Amino acid sequence: MNNSGSFDVEAFGAHFRLTAGCADACATLDQYALPWLPRMEPKAGKPDVAIRIDQAAGEFRLVVNDALVAAAAEPPGLVCTLIQVLDEAVVRRLTTLRAIHAGTVMYSGRVLLFPGVSHAGKSSLVREMVRRGATYFSDEYALIDEEGLVHPYPRPLLVRDGSPEQHPVLARELSARVGNVAAPVGWIFALAYSNENEWSVAPVSQGEALMILLRNTPHTLLQSPEMVGFFQHAVASASCFAGQRSEAADAVEKIIEMIGA
Repeated sequence: MNNSGSFDVEAFGAHFRLTAGCADACATLDQYALPWLPRMEPKAGKPDVAIRIDQAAGEFRLVVNDALVAAAAEPPGLVCTLIQVLDEAVVRRLTTLRAIHAGTVMYSGRVLLFPGVSHAGKSSLVREMVRRGATYFSDEYALIDEEGLVHPYPRPLLVRDGSPEQHPVLARELSARVGNVAAPVGWIFALAYSNENEWSVAPVSQGEALMILLRNTPHTLLQSPEMVGFFQHAVASASCFAGQRSEAADAVEKIIEMIGA
């Protein structure tokens, strides 16, 4: 991408155009906007989603389809909102896949899911798994097809590190392997963080795991009734667990012991 200009990205059937007018804003878009996908020259026609970073009145503004969504003193201050905007746009436009809010890694050829809402600590578990050699798929969404296979969505991780504010971390900054092919689910761990640093995790049935996935999808059953079948196939070959976890490093050590066994 040039120091100022536009590029297009195709993601899961959606066409994005990203535009900036200065070198810093261009570098920010190129670094954090769906970074695992190739950049293309803008093509003819209107994109599904147009995102740009403008500079005006001494600040940088993130504009999506001509609507102002965020402002910051410098382009990096827009990154978390940019990532979330892209997430929402991708999920809304999925056709052959359905999404679950879940940290997602591949370990020994199978996918491990950490389903949970925002602030549930998915990113900390994913980052710790990646440090232990897992392949990074996503810290926010598991994208599941009709056969129950999980497709990578390796967006930048948004981590807190004990702070209420998130900050982005690229997979390459963790020296992480990044998934590029779909894989079956091997394990599902629905874990709530315990302030007492308690580890209390027990097996649950695949039926219970299915309900956990349905509670953590952004899709509605009325609009996407077929997702039940997608998720049933996903849990069919999985070992499923639920409970309370300790700090991420300790929890991941216990998880690896369990799945290794």
